[in-house]
Amino acid sequence: MRTRPTLTWTSADAPLPRTSSLDELADVVARRRVAVLSGAGLSTESGIPDYRGATGSLRRHTPMTYDEFVTSAEGRQRYWARSHLGWRTIARADPNDGHRAVTALREGGYLEGVITQNVDGLHQAAGTADAVELHGSLDRVICLDCRRTSPRAELDRRLRAANPDFEGEATRINPDGDVELAEDVVRGFRLVPCTACEGVLKPDVVFFGENVPRPRVEQCYRLVDAAGALLVLGSSLTVMSGLRFVRHAANAGKPVVIVNHGQTRGDRFASVRVDLPLGRALTELAARLGCGRTA
Repeated sequence: MRTRPTLTWTSADAPLPRTSSLDELADVVARRRVAVLSGAGLSTESGIPDYRGATGSLRRHTPMTYDEFVTSAEGRQRYWARSHLGWRTIARADPNDGHRAVTALREGGYLEGVITQNVDGLHQAAGTADAVELHGSLDRVICLDCRRTSPRAELDRRLRAANPDFEGEATRINPDGDVELAEDVVRGFRLVPCTACEGVLKPDVVFFGENVPRPRVEQCYRLVDAAGALLVLGSSLTVMSGLRFVRHAANAGKPVVIVNHGQTRGDRFASVRVDLPLGRALTELAARLGCGRTA
């Protein structure tokens, strides 16, 4: 049974204390064996907006849900027309200082592993090749019928060929590569089927309302179990797919450190809550621990 998407969250409790000091964070990471859970806030410095920050995209639009994609041909046409433009922006994005600092900490032996809720591939581009993509990646496409996966670049070439006169202008990019696009432009966009079975193609990402594949969830639990602490970077933890790992770590008595602008749904599980820009904070953290130049 598919879960109902949780798009927003509002705390009924008073905000818990936050700090701008890195001292406690550095103490936790210095002990090594830290698991990282990153969210959209880590990629904002690369020009990719988050969902729920002060200027988050959920304030302006409702993202595609799994039910709409699989049941509505019009929904699929709207998604692919808009994503056809938006994916190019995501693909051109470069890792920022935060991504590079995470890689430096991983290479320095401080991190047990990295779980990311992001679908932009920037951890891998920065050198953290083994980051677990909890919600998949926009650079892959999957067929809902035969389950074959293929590169997004291949689909991009096919969509360009099927829509040679497509001249849509993206007015605003969203974290999942979706953009705002005029309806008359969407109506003229032609989709292409799977080359293997003529089935329906979907980006290989977990839409709102879709379950994360169980083997991937179990892989993440194993990573958290092997770690001595959990470090959350730039996530509001609104959706259970990420929050469950915070709860799991806290229930096991492991320190949870959250670096994020503003409150998160996991604040009550954290021993340390840091409110600083991620690029700056992580670069300074890596430098303190002698991980070398990260920019």
